[in-house]
Amino acid sequence: MKGRWARFRRWFQGIPVASWLLGGLAAATVERLVGLVVAYTLGLSGIPSFFGLSLILANPAQIPAVLVYLLVMYALPVYLVARATAAWTARLVTRMSTRTYVFVHVVLLFLVVYFWGELDSYRLLVLRLLAISIILTTSLNLVNGWMGEFSVAVAGFMSVGAYVSSIVMVWGFVDDDVFGPAVFPPTLASLAFPFALGLGGMAAAITALAVAIPSFRTRGDYLAIITLAYVFIVKSAVENMEFIGGPRGFMNQPNVAGFPVVFIWTALALWVIYNYTSSTLGKATSAVRDNESAAEAMTVDTRKVKVVAFLTHAFWSGVAGGLYAHVIGYINPSSFGIVKSAEVLAMLYLGGLSSITGSVLGAVLFQMLSEILRPLQLAKWLVIPVVLIVVMIFRPRGLLGFREMRFPFLQPRPTEEVGYAPASD
Repeated sequence: MKGRWARFRRWFQGIPVASWLLGGLAAATVERLVGLVVAYTLGLSGIPSFFGLSLILANPAQIPAVLVYLLVMYALPVYLVARATAAWTARLVTRMSTRTYVFVHVVLLFLVVYFWGELDSYRLLVLRLLAISIILTTSLNLVNGWMGEFSVAVAGFMSVGAYVSSIVMVWGFVDDDVFGPAVFPPTLASLAFPFALGLGGMAAAITALAVAIPSFRTRGDYLAIITLAYVFIVKSAVENMEFIGGPRGFMNQPNVAGFPVVFIWTALALWVIYNYTSSTLGKATSAVRDNESAAEAMTVDTRKVKVVAFLTHAFWSGVAGGLYAHVIGYINPSSFGIVKSAEVLAMLYLGGLSSITGSVLGAVLFQMLSEILRPLQLAKWLVIPVVLIVVMIFRPRGLLGFREMRFPFLQPRPTEEVGYAPASD
């Protein structure tokens, strides 16, 4: 078994990440050109939305056709292009600075995902919702993971951000029955959207002070109780505001949250949170989690650390709420109830605490499970909890709890002139 695994790894050894991304870009291009023809030839009704997994679940007889489609459309183009470009990409990336290296790979990742998703509007919708889930999960990890507290207020912060940004955009750029004619030209909506998201995030952070000030004066489970109350208070308040639709909801948000916009905000959120957790303030947050009394003895202002982490979480949750409102184009109070908080918590604990890559993995797996199991209808909400229970039994800290995902054999191999060998675990 070990010999087979070693031979399998040699197929991929030394292929840089950039080459794999170029392979993914080639596969997305091939699917755009001949995907429909190949699908019809194999007897499929169309191009599979998400790798054909939901088709297999709905009709197991299509398993052979789906496997052949995945092999022809994805596996072969990715591997052949990655292997063909490995040599020159390895030489290229070793000459890059760290910032250039990261930027190039982020751009390539965006192109792969965008080209793949643009083939189907349903794919693009799910990808945007997935990116929003990544923001929510990663920001919540600041409180429940790095700070060691338990908060369920993420849906409330989403609601504040969603409604504030929606009000700003509809009032400013949409002819609406409630707010009247647009104040500014609609062509400027895209330029103003980042400011509206920022206002939504700041509004969520301001309301978070009402939670942080009383809860961080005490210790224990008070934060969970207060944040639960916060969600119900925000939901009830919005339901009683008739000028924004009350329980009927709020609509007419301009279509300014395309996938490029959502991707940029997701990358920005991950970058900010990564730098936060790597900073002195982030280390102090972890120290408060591990032993608050010892942190205080080492002159750490524990209350300040908690408040900053909590407000950062609230801000990015508010931004995610604003993105969600403009992706869907309609929001109502029931969209931001305790069920939404439970979904984000499930993503967080599935991926693992105190891990950025764990948060990303948890959001991706949960969202993909929800889409793949869609043919089961209501039964999928029996399958997903079982999966979560199994993960919690065998991995109590989550799939990547307190550690980050690494792929040593996928890292770019330095050229001989550099003078050192690739790192290994």
